[in-house]
Amino acid sequence: MSKGIFTAVSGAMAQSARLDTVANNLANVNTTGFKRDGQLFREYLTSYNKEPGAIEAPRVPASLESFYAHNGGDKSFVDLDGTYSDFSQGTIRPTGNNLDIALEGDGFFEVATPEGGRYTRAGNFSVDGDGRLVTKQGFPVQRQGGGEFRFTTSDVTIASNGEVFEQGQSVGTLALVKVANKDALLKQGANLFALKENLDAQISQAVDVKVNQGFLEGSNVNIVREMTDMISATRTFESTQKAIQAYDQMAAKVVNEVPKLNMG
Repeated sequence: MSKGIFTAVSGAMAQSARLDTVANNLANVNTTGFKRDGQLFREYLTSYNKEPGAIEAPRVPASLESFYAHNGGDKSFVDLDGTYSDFSQGTIRPTGNNLDIALEGDGFFEVATPEGGRYTRAGNFSVDGDGRLVTKQGFPVQRQGGGEFRFTTSDVTIASNGEVFEQGQSVGTLALVKVANKDALLKQGANLFALKENLDAQISQAVDVKVNQGFLEGSNVNIVREMTDMISATRTFESTQKAIQAYDQMAAKVVNEVPKLNMG
């Protein structure tokens, strides 16, 4: 059987992953502070990535590892090389809620979770039953220098530099951080980012960021772009399916007709 079928299969797998990413972006088009994701792909040449005589790798269903058993004689494949987040600014819109905060510029809010500190651009905050300023999921928003915000009244104002006032009295400043190495950020759901252990995030206090009280930053998902990507990925996926079917039909002919010719 022609090894070209594996090239087609790898292409189908890549487009399937791309479709999943686009679908997730579209599902979060109205999510506050959401940052769209993209896929990275590379060409995988097994003849250059496998030494002669290497031990056969375990076969894994629907993965490129299943192609290793061809001893470097196969062709090139499409390999998923990771996912990245686009941190471009989302649209800022007014809400009139004094606990809604939008960041304009390069920075993140710092929040405390049971797993440790996390970062987010979603500023749709509220005050819980204990008077703490918390995220939509109930995680306390952090102050610069550490600690939480606790309010006893609803008279809360926030300056453009992040300083928080209750009834005109300063109660601290929002912990706003800049992550210079965005590759070190890892999405963990609930609009939160953690830090990868093997990368230096280069964290510092955010200074070139403006705090807008009474506003929220929308997602940076462009519906037109995502729909265009979805159509492109769907068409490419359909093309790879046709190629797989063609190779499958060729294999069936070899199995069914070649023995008859030999017998004749």
